[in-house]
Amino acid sequence: MKKSTQLRNLLKQDGLLVAPGASSALLGKLIELSGFQVVYATGAGIANMQFGVPDIGLATMTEILETTKRINDATSLPVIADIDNGYGNSLNVYRTVKEFSAAGIAALQLEDQQLPKRCGHFNGKLVTSKEEMVSKIKAAKDALVDPDVLLIARTDAIAVNGLEDALERAALYAEAGADILFVEAPTSPEQMRKVIGSVNTYHIANMVEGGKTPILSNQQLAEIGFKIVLYANAPLKAAVKGTQELLNHLRTHGTTADCEELMITMKERNEITGLAAMDALESKYKF
Repeated sequence: MKKSTQLRNLLKQDGLLVAPGASSALLGKLIELSGFQVVYATGAGIANMQFGVPDIGLATMTEILETTKRINDATSLPVIADIDNGYGNSLNVYRTVKEFSAAGIAALQLEDQQLPKRCGHFNGKLVTSKEEMVSKIKAAKDALVDPDVLLIARTDAIAVNGLEDALERAALYAEAGADILFVEAPTSPEQMRKVIGSVNTYHIANMVEGGKTPILSNQQLAEIGFKIVLYANAPLKAAVKGTQELLNHLRTHGTTADCEELMITMKERNEITGLAAMDALESKYKF
């Protein structure tokens, strides 16, 4: 079954879809092994993890595509890809969507920020005109190699022009063909409820610890009416925190002999990366 079909089937089921963020193939595997049903290939996380830079539009389309492909290949789960603002105008969006959808990605998230874009929870964002984003959505729909790939339209207008403009944009984006709406960075549960009430379609919430949106439980988000919740940054931040603790211990004590609680075992690492399956495959061949 195509991953786009998998995701469409999941959306038809009751309940909230929880999509943790993967910034590497290994994190994609861990998300699947932890029992989740969807992976979010986070543009911010890829910029941070793969290039060591902030989420301010420095990573190129092909760089994000390469890592997203690796994440997608590492898991059997459907992957939602962050394609930022499409990396340019409507023609750039057309090429971007064609490349990502040809790679077997289940859903593509396109936002209405101007170049250079910034993390949705940073200050200093600028948004395009409504008309430009509608044009990009239409280009994206035309470019889909797999027509079942879902298009997510994200607006960052709350922080720039206020909630009413964001809701107006969301309605226009749905009318233009977006399958799912993502109104980024609401600042209160009241705003979140207004988002859900604005357009009768699937909506995404983004839980960014330390960001502009209050952190609600999955149950609370489901009760408000969200269908998908992203935890885009949490796995990366946890990985960095654990690594910092290990490195600080090594620097201070000169050994990792007493750091077992900070690390997975060799056996666990081999299980996660599928060593046994590779050994079995290798045994089939003489050379």
